[in-house]
Amino acid sequence: MQAHAGARPEDAGSNRSARYTRALTALTRRIWHDDCTLDAALAGICATAAAALDVPRVNVWRYDAAEDRLVCLHAHSTGQDGPEPISELETLDLEGEYGTLLGEVRVIEAVDVRTHPGMSDSGLAAYFLRHGIFSLLDAPVRMQGHLVGVICHEQTDCPRPWAPEELTFAGSMGDFVSMALEIQRRRDAEQQLEHLRLHDTGTDLPNRQYFLELLQLRLRAPRASGRVVAVLHVRIELPYVTTQSSDGPTVEDAMAAVADSLRQRVGAECSIARVRANGFALLPQRQSSEHDAIEMGERCVDVVRELAPFAERVEIGAGVGVAFVNGADESDARGLLRRAEQAADRAASRGRYQFEIFDIEHHRGLLERLQLEQALRNALANEEFEVHYQPEVDSRTGAWCAAEALLRWRRDGRVVAAGEFIAVAEGCSLILPLGRWVLARACRDAMSWPIGADGQPLTLRVNVSARQLDDPGLVAKVAESLDRSGLPASRLCLEITETTLMREHTDVIAVMHQLKALGLTLAIDDFGTGYSSLSYLKRFPVDVLKIDRSFIEGLPELRIDAAIVAAVATLAHAIGIDVVGEGVETVAQQEALVRLGVTHLQGWLYAPALAQDDFLRSISLPPAAVPVTPPSLTS
Repeated sequence: MQAHAGARPEDAGSNRSARYTRALTALTRRIWHDDCTLDAALAGICATAAAALDVPRVNVWRYDAAEDRLVCLHAHSTGQDGPEPISELETLDLEGEYGTLLGEVRVIEAVDVRTHPGMSDSGLAAYFLRHGIFSLLDAPVRMQGHLVGVICHEQTDCPRPWAPEELTFAGSMGDFVSMALEIQRRRDAEQQLEHLRLHDTGTDLPNRQYFLELLQLRLRAPRASGRVVAVLHVRIELPYVTTQSSDGPTVEDAMAAVADSLRQRVGAECSIARVRANGFALLPQRQSSEHDAIEMGERCVDVVRELAPFAERVEIGAGVGVAFVNGADESDARGLLRRAEQAADRAASRGRYQFEIFDIEHHRGLLERLQLEQALRNALANEEFEVHYQPEVDSRTGAWCAAEALLRWRRDGRVVAAGEFIAVAEGCSLILPLGRWVLARACRDAMSWPIGADGQPLTLRVNVSARQLDDPGLVAKVAESLDRSGLPASRLCLEITETTLMREHTDVIAVMHQLKALGLTLAIDDFGTGYSSLSYLKRFPVDVLKIDRSFIEGLPELRIDAAIVAAVATLAHAIGIDVVGEGVETVAQQEALVRLGVTHLQGWLYAPALAQDDFLRSISLPPAAVPVTPPSLTS
């Protein structure tokens, strides 16, 4: 490039500097915005440099430190419509002085590469000859002090001297390339972080958040008649696999294997995501029918069943659930996925390879259960529970002899029996604090009960659930309740259902002996409902059998019920165990039980379950029905 004739050198230099400044300003506006890609930025830099320096070739190279070579990222030639095709971009091995200069100087200037020291005999000579290059002005590109590349301004046809302003401009081009690479590095890092935010690292599948965003978009789209949005959840069961390796596959190994199999078998038809530590969600890529979704769920079961080689090394199972949104029905993504997960949980509970369709009625039941659970927690905190007592009659004396503590809930002006909520309390572990409260309250109340007509204090019977019996702190809590209330242990009888005792829990008998050591008595409640053998009585340290009301309802008409009651009463008395007949409602039932040898009676014939004040008034009077005198048990 030559100065205008007659112009002073300093004026020419000033003109060049001003022109270069304008070029850099225009370049800045052109490429420094969010929509500009790295390729576009490099193209803009090369085109600007070629026009400003009036050179036919400008190339940007990346430095590969491991191989000590340059890899062309962008090649610009004046007269071409755009960058050269990727297939024509070159790779150059660095040799000699040129490689050394890249690491030391800001700009490499060569007026004539044929005579420049270290250029003519370097490995670049063939490159210069191939492209007809006579002069070059190269600016190394550095990031954080490290060489990462170079931008090369190349003059063809003849040697060319470079003005100081041109050297400065070339160095600025190197800075621009560095900034473009830094912006791309930050974008790549942000994209990687975004990928990590939305993907599972173990399987590289989209995660729950990504899946929910995708599902929400699908739900907003219009749906044709007969078409559904279906979500499938695949719950993986790995009962004997650990999270850490012990010469075998880990949970993450197994989940990665399942993910790969799902990709191969159904990945082309649906989007797959890992939405739980042990679960995947699938969203068919097109609107489908319910039948299509069910067929997809069955295929997912087969994928896990046929998984190899893991099937040979670990036990693996799957429960698959599917939930639909039909036609114009409205649903949110979280709710739809949650329903598919609930269906999968139900499927997994039925076996290793099961499939379940979400049942809206079951869902309503779950919602009601959750609402009831919260209401129970609030009731305990707000002291809405009460303990009522149903008395028991000694058939030999006709006097009150005991009373069973029964939990009641005063809710919205209505007294709710325990049968309506106790299963929910047991399911959410609320039974433990609730059971402790009942025991403590009943022990305190029993201290105010009068002596019975037979001169004996009334026994307090309190139910103990299976969850309570498994509680390591049960024995201590019972002892604490007795101590705080002052109730003698001999007056307390804990009732345990027969089905609880039949669980074959190894600690049950030991716990029963620990309770007996406190001085209290133990009863088997609902005896006969567990289909157990009478030989069970030898294993458990029990003092009382309470015959279930199902055997009493048929008395005196049903001979089989009478035979069962007689056998139980005879055996129990022979080994020193008292027998209580529950649910006595008629005089005929009372008379039958007494004739069969049942010594204690409980039921509505005598009194319902009563609040403490009403109970005290009731037991101050003799029972409404007068038991008959029993025959001799030996006759």
